[in-house]
Amino acid sequence: MPTPRSRLGLWGEELASQFLGKKGYHILATNYRCRWGEVDIVARDGEELVFVEVRTRRSTGYGAPEESLTAAKIRRLLATCRRYLQQYSNAETGWRIDLICIRLGPDRGLQQIDHICHAVQL
Repeated sequence: MPTPRSRLGLWGEELASQFLGKKGYHILATNYRCRWGEVDIVARDGEELVFVEVRTRRSTGYGAPEESLTAAKIRRLLATCRRYLQQYSNAETGWRIDLICIRLGPDRGLQQIDHICHAVQL
């Protein structure tokens, strides 16, 4: 049974997928997992492969969504992205890591979505 936190995460990822779709991105995979970690969304933006980390927050009590991307999470994310590329892509494919931050208002309704391209510099 999903926890409230995991339901919030899944809801945020669905919102992010819809948001990217409206921007013309083609969603290739969601919740790609390997031994090193998970990537929330894998999409194509033109010729570029985009790995998207989604952060959803009900409040800023634990910090803003973009502040929650720690060095340890970035290391796991990079390893996971490289594994995806080994499995499903060729070495010539351009790629990047983006961050989507979803903020909810006091009524738990959607307040804001921010899309940060190249959130992790390679």
